[in-house]
Amino acid sequence: MSRDALLARLRAGGTWDVLVIGGGATGLGTAVDAAARGYKTLLVEAHDYAKGTSSRSTKLIHGGVRYLAQGNVGLVREALHERGLLLRNAPHLVKRLGFVVPAYSWWAKPWYALGLAVYDRLAGQKGWGDSRPLSTGETLAHAPTLRVKGLRGGVLYYDGQFDDARLAIALLRTVLDLGGVALNALPVTGLIKRGGRIAGVEARDAETGESFRLIGRAVVNATGVFADAVRRLDDPSAPALLAPSQGAHVVLDRAFLPGDAAVLVPRTDDGRVLFAIPWHDRVLVGTTDTPVVRPTLEPRTLTQELTFLLGHAGRYLTRAPQREDVRSTFAGLRPLLGVKNGSSTAQLSREHSVSASSSGLVTVTGGKWTTYSKMGADAVDLASAIGGLPERASRTASLALHGAAEDAGQGSVYGCDAPSLERLIRQEAGGDAPLHSRFPYRAGEVLWAARHEQARTVEDVLARRTRALFLDAAASAECARTVAVLLAQELGRDRAWQDQQVRDYQSLALGYLPV
Repeated sequence: MSRDALLARLRAGGTWDVLVIGGGATGLGTAVDAAARGYKTLLVEAHDYAKGTSSRSTKLIHGGVRYLAQGNVGLVREALHERGLLLRNAPHLVKRLGFVVPAYSWWAKPWYALGLAVYDRLAGQKGWGDSRPLSTGETLAHAPTLRVKGLRGGVLYYDGQFDDARLAIALLRTVLDLGGVALNALPVTGLIKRGGRIAGVEARDAETGESFRLIGRAVVNATGVFADAVRRLDDPSAPALLAPSQGAHVVLDRAFLPGDAAVLVPRTDDGRVLFAIPWHDRVLVGTTDTPVVRPTLEPRTLTQELTFLLGHAGRYLTRAPQREDVRSTFAGLRPLLGVKNGSSTAQLSREHSVSASSSGLVTVTGGKWTTYSKMGADAVDLASAIGGLPERASRTASLALHGAAEDAGQGSVYGCDAPSLERLIRQEAGGDAPLHSRFPYRAGEVLWAARHEQARTVEDVLARRTRALFLDAAASAECARTVAVLLAQELGRDRAWQDQQVRDYQSLALGYLPV
């Protein structure tokens, strides 16, 4: 459905059963859950789907090995359960991946083997394969660029990997498939109250300036690290719920980790785990944990974070990566629930919270991508009660997401939409032209993104409909003009719009290069 058609549904008025603010993992999961229950559902996003934290994760669907080490067994068990559901419901975007935990001391291998055996047990019937000890030779067969000196073998276990922004787009398409409405570039400017109760939101089309008064029986604040700002639209004196933390990542060429497995370093200097993960023919290294005082829409990797990541990677790889090896570096903010007793953000868990204010604003925050569906279900449970909606059970545990099919496999992030995309590419003149020699993306994918995935800007295409910005920031800047021309043809934009888009995107991409 086109943007004009979706906006027309807003202009038609009426009352929405569930109105969701925020188009990240949590908001999209909430909207899918509500629409699947048959509630009249609307989601509004100020910028773009997964613009913030939800496109900047470590690309893992996992239980959380470090949370097990912290003793949070309940969180790990819940996340492992959700991991199993996601593999079934989105097989085109989630896959099993082996992780090697290298051992460089005599006690490390038996200790890690014991902990990972518990991890396997917590997964129960939704486990993805038993962990097992590895000899030194086996460890190097899976991860041949690990430092050999002092290596005493390792442990192999299995967890999940995914493409976060593409999963967000699959959720968007699922909302629409279920009859819901979702719109990006539609920021909320205020809350509507009647008799002291939340009755909807005021919103504005960022492209045209058109204003909307949107009435909802239940309003859900699912804005991640910005949840406190929305809560204060309701109550200016609301205390902070969140203590955001920044996690930074660097992206390297695949040559730094050419094996078939990821690598997990169990403990870094700041008490976190460090991952080196093959992803889209690159290697993703992360992550840091840096407390953040004030959340921003475009967090940047700090110099000390870049130094930390490259330095720790260099301790374990035969070739130590340097700044000039970094293809892209990005940071995301975690919506962690508040710090208690002066503890560091590295010790905070990824549990989520669902609550309602005295005026009825439902806020869902905390959590992580792996548990987005559970967060959405919990939020809709509360929202439906507050809104006086007919009681209906959540259906998302068994709901296949858009693009999923038994034979979809992991060949394409488009899943069963891939044949339709290929037809478009063949039918459009120049549709098969590559966007850049360093990317697998083609011109037809830009057209598809504009027609079917609500891409409105060059950034939408290069950061989230494709992953070009995160895979190679410099190369993505070089193809910004090509994308701007294609988008302008689809959206009816002029040359001035194209020029501004290119300037804006190239400025953005500079922030993803090491300084």
